[in-house]
Amino acid sequence: MNIVIAGHVDHGKSTIIGRLLADTGSLPEGKLDQVRALCTRTAKPFEYAFLLDALKDERAQGITIDSARVFFKTKARDYIIIDAPGHIEFLKNMITGAARAEAALLVIDAKEGIRENSRRHGYMMALLGIRKLVVLVNKMDLVGFDRQVFEAIERDYREFLGQLDVHPAGFIPVCGRDGDSIASRSSSMGWYEGPTVLDALDQFPAARATIDKPFRMPVQDVYKFTNRNDDRRIVAGTIASGTARVGDEVVFYPSGKRGVIKSFEAFNRPAPAEASAGEACGFTLGEQIYVSRGDLASLKSQPPPQVSSRFRTSLFWLGRAPLVTKKDYTLKIGALRVTMRVEEVDRVIDGSDLSVASGRSRIERHEVADCVIHCSRAIAFDTAGHVPATSRFVIVDDFEICGGGIIREALPDRQASAREKVLLRNYKWEPSFISPDRRAARLAQRATLLLITGPAESDRKAIARALESRLFDDGRNVYFLGIGNVLYGVDADIARDRENHDEHMRRLGEVANLMLDAGMILIVTAIALTRDDIDLIRTSVDPDRIETIWLGETGESDSPADLHLPAAPDEAAAVERVHAFLRDRGILFQTW
Repeated sequence: MNIVIAGHVDHGKSTIIGRLLADTGSLPEGKLDQVRALCTRTAKPFEYAFLLDALKDERAQGITIDSARVFFKTKARDYIIIDAPGHIEFLKNMITGAARAEAALLVIDAKEGIRENSRRHGYMMALLGIRKLVVLVNKMDLVGFDRQVFEAIERDYREFLGQLDVHPAGFIPVCGRDGDSIASRSSSMGWYEGPTVLDALDQFPAARATIDKPFRMPVQDVYKFTNRNDDRRIVAGTIASGTARVGDEVVFYPSGKRGVIKSFEAFNRPAPAEASAGEACGFTLGEQIYVSRGDLASLKSQPPPQVSSRFRTSLFWLGRAPLVTKKDYTLKIGALRVTMRVEEVDRVIDGSDLSVASGRSRIERHEVADCVIHCSRAIAFDTAGHVPATSRFVIVDDFEICGGGIIREALPDRQASAREKVLLRNYKWEPSFISPDRRAARLAQRATLLLITGPAESDRKAIARALESRLFDDGRNVYFLGIGNVLYGVDADIARDRENHDEHMRRLGEVANLMLDAGMILIVTAIALTRDDIDLIRTSVDPDRIETIWLGETGESDSPADLHLPAAPDEAAAVERVHAFLRDRGILFQTW
């Protein structure tokens, strides 16, 4: 069982773990004597906390700044216990440790009482879904083992946790330094008749196995082989929950593409017939389909994950700069990275007193909030109450993880109707006998939809036609499609008005999807495509196959362009720049 121990700085977490290790005989041989000798050489009094000091600057500063993992065992089970830092500046490290735990010990200094971080850490445990909790009131020797002090802390902290719907298994008065109530009862606290810390840990029920939940596997990568006519494509990842077996039909979200597991692959051992939660595995499919890193695999026979570009979350923010609306960040969930924005801040919660502020447009460092997040494209996920492992995410700002949280509710988005049609299309789709890889190798190019957009006055068609001519002369399989070709062709049965705008975008995506399946580079021009327009097209076309070029000033659009060109570029220079962009992106293969 994974246990995290947390609490305010200097409230004695590391000391308690040191006693647990010593009292259960879990220390390496000679470790205790080694630490005692070190304390003698440095003229410091011996402390059990020193057993956990893994970093030199920890010992110099006297605080824990990283999450140290240690192992001990009782007659009931083996434990991994994570010593999480209590200093507010290292809250990120505490959360990282707590996210791996299924139970927690929260430590409060009997003399100092409940501090801001005591409440904040309790809130973080609740946010991460940790409900197996014991509170240790430490350093009882400093208050003369006074029962009234203990009961006052228990009453106040139990009331606070109750507001979070967290109900601790118990409160235990302890003295970590002397081992009172850690592994054995204390002669100094005859009034306490409850369990020791070890007894309380052993009484925690084992977690419900994640293999009993629906199958979920974030796709980490797809491995391809070519030597000796080996044409396997191995879909690889670590299973977050559930079990899959050979012969099971797997559905990949958000696309809805599906296939039957043909085999599990293994290195230097017999191939298994099934794989379960916690295992890193790879499997092949009976038919080749295009699967992307970040897709979420599930079983057709089980409840599917949620798919949307909008969802309601509870998150914590640890970045130095505040989290603000209308700014792009990167959201990482499973193996997927996607651009996101905070659409709305429902409320900001003070983790120390649970006071609520509304009407905010920013979240400051160390604050917790309920927010609506809008991603640049639809993603697959579960809610925290269904499959916790696939509901957790982190937020990256400027290459640094600055926050994270859990998804509580999927929200409808503009693409929901189009996505339903695409899921049905993918279910009925009859793939070509020629794989995308074979087609790409023959054509020396990666099938791509190139969207050239910009304000009405920009000369998009001139650039598109010149680019088509250049690529065709190079021997590429390329086609220019003006938006009018779609509006007056496949869209001739619907009015060209705002009411049908989304359907026009969806049909454009479907036309593009057919041509990409044939291996084409398709160039499409349209006036001032918005972020929502591109999101709709991405619903029908794999986002990894779309590149967007914006002609004009960057501030004129909210769409995420991959390449910007000036409003009135020199035609030859613009074509050369786009050509170089396509080579750099790996869309045009090198030919000799």
